[in-house]
Amino acid sequence: MFNFLLRVVLFLLGLVFAASLAVAVLLLAAVWGLRYGWARLTGKPVQPWVMRFDPRGGFDMFRGAARPRGPSAADVAAARAMGETDDSPVRPIDGTVTDVQARPVRGD
Repeated sequence: MFNFLLRVVLFLLGLVFAASLAVAVLLLAAVWGLRYGWARLTGKPVQPWVMRFDPRGGFDMFRGAARPRGPSAADVAAARAMGETDDSPVRPIDGTVTDVQARPVRGD
């Protein structure tokens, strides 16, 4: 007897789920129909419902997290106050670069 009651309860739960799913689909169709009718009435094109997805977004998020951050404005201001910064955009060449070999200029 318990087995039969369990089957009846599960069947009724399935019917409730199917009915709620059908109501949700009908509501969505009604909203879409209202949008379509309003667009036709006002002469505007019907905009589709789309979900924008950029596959590069996840990679960019983690790539940005791995990139070392520059100094913040507070760090720059504190360094300027203590006189530790050089504000000139061009650094003088004093010949201390050791990882570059000079090559002769080719005349093409």
